[in-house]
Amino acid sequence: MAGIRYNVKMALKYDLHSHSTASDGTLAPAALVARAAEAGIDALALTDHDTTDGMEEAWDEARRRGIELIPGVEVSVTWKGRVVHVVGLRIDPDNRVLQRGLARLRDFREWRAEEIARRLHQSGISGAYEGARAFARKGLISRTHFARFLVREGRARDERQVFKHFLVAGKPGHVKGEWADLAEAVSWIRGAGGEAVIAHPARYRLTRTRLRRLIKEFTQAGGVALEVVSGSHSRDDYFTMARHANDWGLRASAGSDYHGPEKPWIELGRLPPLPEICVPIWRDWDMRRDAAMA
Repeated sequence: MAGIRYNVKMALKYDLHSHSTASDGTLAPAALVARAAEAGIDALALTDHDTTDGMEEAWDEARRRGIELIPGVEVSVTWKGRVVHVVGLRIDPDNRVLQRGLARLRDFREWRAEEIARRLHQSGISGAYEGARAFARKGLISRTHFARFLVREGRARDERQVFKHFLVAGKPGHVKGEWADLAEAVSWIRGAGGEAVIAHPARYRLTRTRLRRLIKEFTQAGGVALEVVSGSHSRDDYFTMARHANDWGLRASAGSDYHGPEKPWIELGRLPPLPEICVPIWRDWDMRRDAAMA
């Protein structure tokens, strides 16, 4: 948007949203950290979906590379009948309440994976669970792993086409998500000493009224930031989300939502800086605290 100004001081230093093979990324945690370091990132948050299982491996590599690793997670939430994601930053991965909540979501993910496979089998596609599991390796199984399997089987030309024809409402492999309540997810993050961020808010394509309702409930629950700069946001989205953050007294986060080199349009180290009107979520962080947790 014309006239927008950026906070150049913090350009390309922080990436607070990324994924590894612990969830639906394609790089192992150590390889992800190594790639971030090579891209010039000073502080990377590992925020896998509903799990912190990659954290120890990532911390070991971060120490070797001299990069700050921010412990994080991306919690799946059901809000007003739709799925939104809340990123938790600077969490204590050993917090028992957080881990109980995440375990519940992973149990649902496992059931959902089996149900997706059953429904795909009914529609004439066999071996979907085993195929998705092979892509997931030891991590949790997501819809993305089913998409990769179906592309490999020649059922679609790319993952986007798989979702359109197989995994959304009304299609053979769709299973409705039953995730955490918004306030519940924020409470898990806060209870683990972390800060809650609405991930890629523009991606949900909410009307302005519904988005502000989401932000209001999130703020009332104790959420502190919006992901203003995201790999899935446009330049205009940066400005719009910056204004929403300011309106609600929230801080601003920035994250690529990196999943791996197969999506070169979302690469580590290429995020623009936050708009100048933003208050960065990291402004008052003491990185020594995060290093001590490693």
